[in-house]
Amino acid sequence: MAKSLEIIGLVLVAIMSLGFMGILQPAINPGLSPLFWGCAGATLMIIIYRKMKNKKEEKEN
Repeated sequence: MAKSLEIIGLVLVAIMSLGFMGILQPAINPGLSPLFWGCAGATLMIIIYRKMKNKKEEKEN
């Protein structure tokens, strides 16, 4: 599960970067578009989830 979350996070960061730079221009507008904020939010949720999971594992040990 941890590796799959890392892969999903990397894909989201890549899409976010490409969208911000305007490489995906035919589909979206470059800059701070809803795609950028959606990917940023999803990546942040993955980071928070992993941090909470690690804290829970530390308490069990």
